[in-house]
Amino acid sequence: MSTTRSSGPLRQRAALGSALAATLLLSGCGAEVAPDAAKASGKTTVKRCGEMVDYTVPERAVAYEGGSADKLFSLGLTEHVHGYVMPPANPPVSESPWAAEYAKVKMLSDDLLNKEVVVEAKSDFVVAGWNSGFKDERGITPEILDKLGIQSFMHTESCFNYPEYPEKVTPFEALYTDLDRLGRIFKVEKKATEVVDGLKQRVEAVRANAPEGEPVPVFLYDSGTDQPFTAGNQVPPNDIIRTAGGRNVFDGLDQRWTQVNWESVAKAEPEVVIILDYGDLPAEKKIDFLKKSPHTRELPAVRKGNFFVLDYNEGISGPRNVDGLEKFAAYLRSLDR
Repeated sequence: MSTTRSSGPLRQRAALGSALAATLLLSGCGAEVAPDAAKASGKTTVKRCGEMVDYTVPERAVAYEGGSADKLFSLGLTEHVHGYVMPPANPPVSESPWAAEYAKVKMLSDDLLNKEVVVEAKSDFVVAGWNSGFKDERGITPEILDKLGIQSFMHTESCFNYPEYPEKVTPFEALYTDLDRLGRIFKVEKKATEVVDGLKQRVEAVRANAPEGEPVPVFLYDSGTDQPFTAGNQVPPNDIIRTAGGRNVFDGLDQRWTQVNWESVAKAEPEVVIILDYGDLPAEKKIDFLKKSPHTRELPAVRKGNFFVLDYNEGISGPRNVDGLEKFAAYLRSLDR
């Protein structure tokens, strides 16, 4: 995967007042509800990874990548979104279920997220993942934005390796948590509950119809020729595979997007290969490489032609994870086992 996210070669410390810190915080669905004192000031206290942060309702949000924008659009927050930053790896926004919403806001950059773009946009809120959008080396982190008076929010899925305030939950639960927390920040809690409930119902419908028997071993191929990049158990494809009735052959890796070796892939004998499709290396070329490489051409999945193409925005944290799940589940059910 490209290095636009810690996801692989497919990402304020707003201080609480002493009175607020001393007040009991009520929790719900992974978010923290502000006590009366904060509500009276027009602020809502919500977790940003493992850190409690005060937020006011944003009016000029900037989203990095499709997952961030999709979360905001799915909650009906288009009027609060100033624009988005979409790096080359991301497929065209015209392919999004929320294409009409993208058309209503500005495309600020087709490069990586940076502080200059955010400041120039006069943004009051930035949504991105840790190491994907926010990154020390690029000079844009929640702490840096805090000092500039710009609020920020990080995908819970990416909090797994956030060094300041890490947080670890399963990828689908992280998606629900983000929608809940964003709903509280923007004060659209009812809408957030509706969206989350709808996603959960779709996920459970897939789980209930998963093929019986031993889970099918599945290898996700992100990129890499000398050594492959793949999905550990801390990114959405792991939950997609598991819920659909498969088994990620690298689900034992407590990582997000990570590098492995071809020997371990061969040893796992995957029956299905998921191709993560993004950037300027089409899925067809990745499949062609796997068919020709001596490392992979004898894999059961390759010999049988069992390839499933997963769109980039179905593989990174966002509502389209469930679209990817439903498609992959249908594919698994279609296989002749």
